[in-house]
Amino acid sequence: MKEGSDGFVRADQIDLKSLDEQLERHMSRALTMEKSKKLRDEQGNTNNFLTSTASTTTTTTTMSFLTPKKQRQEWEIDPSKLIIKGVIARGTFATVHRGVYDGQDVAVKLLDWGEEGHRAEAEVASLRAAFTQEVAVWHKLDHPNVTKFIGAKMGSAELQIQTDNGLIGMPSNICCVVVEYLAGGTLKSYLIRNMRKKLAFKIVVQLGLDLARGLSYLHSQKIVHRDVKTENMLLDKTRTVKIADFGVARVEASNPNDMTGETGTLGYMAPEVLNGNPYNRKCDVYSFGICLWEIYCCDMPYPDLTFSEVTSAVVRQNLRPDIPRCCPSSLANVMKRCWDASPEKRPEMDEVVSMLEAIDTSKGGGMIPPDQAQGCLCFRKYRGP
Repeated sequence: MKEGSDGFVRADQIDLKSLDEQLERHMSRALTMEKSKKLRDEQGNTNNFLTSTASTTTTTTTMSFLTPKKQRQEWEIDPSKLIIKGVIARGTFATVHRGVYDGQDVAVKLLDWGEEGHRAEAEVASLRAAFTQEVAVWHKLDHPNVTKFIGAKMGSAELQIQTDNGLIGMPSNICCVVVEYLAGGTLKSYLIRNMRKKLAFKIVVQLGLDLARGLSYLHSQKIVHRDVKTENMLLDKTRTVKIADFGVARVEASNPNDMTGETGTLGYMAPEVLNGNPYNRKCDVYSFGICLWEIYCCDMPYPDLTFSEVTSAVVRQNLRPDIPRCCPSSLANVMKRCWDASPEKRPEMDEVVSMLEAIDTSKGGGMIPPDQAQGCLCFRKYRGP
């Protein structure tokens, strides 16, 4: 296990399976040697029959120690308590199901690595590392704006899906992550549903505050999410935003040069990430600025541009989403500061929280008189959800 210079363990380099295997081999050798020595001392110079019996006993004992029962990890679930139901979302390598774990409503993310022999070994290793990293990061987090982690299971033939025709077993290489179920769905789907009528300004600021508080907490724990987008944020039944999906999250490296690569989603990625430069937690701040614009406008950034067009324009031409004229300057200022081209000029997330908390939403969000707001959809005074 490697450590950074500041003493923090890098989550993306933790290999739980390797640690388990090393521990098993160490325990097996130690226990076998101790047992064999004890038998030799007790047996001494006996006849051939007794010597043969002792040898057989030693061999049998040795084999039993070679395959000890693996100790359950603190984050590992009991598959017998998990009921997996219908699909609620699909991805490239994963599906998300409704479920019940030990009587609690949960969401179950199933990671499918494909049948053995049908996927390249390097690709499977990458997926396994991503799963291990997600569990290592997520299971220690505890905040009202972070989706609660329940547990996980690394490759188990005991997992079953409940269907109308009964229970159906799954391949042993399926892994799962179990989290609290949030009835409000993704923030992205909520914004799409409100695309025509937009949101009251008070709701805009509240959603932004929830996300900002969650990110501020992650950064205080030295966690960089690296894929901040409205699709990775969930809503509970009271419309509280909770950060989810830590598949590419990692412990922030003490040296920014150790964090490179185009990790994230087009439209939300900071210029330094798009350009393949070293980066730190400020990449999340940039992505938050894009999310805040999306929450205000109930629209998508750069919907008509290709990946190469966005990359070139964001990095070289300082392209950012257009802020509507009716957007209050207090909110527009937060967006602009967060998506500054220079990471050093972007605020920390705890400062973003303070800026949003200071915004007065009691008078609505329009800052342009109605007779001057041609073509601009300003917000009416908030009158409740």
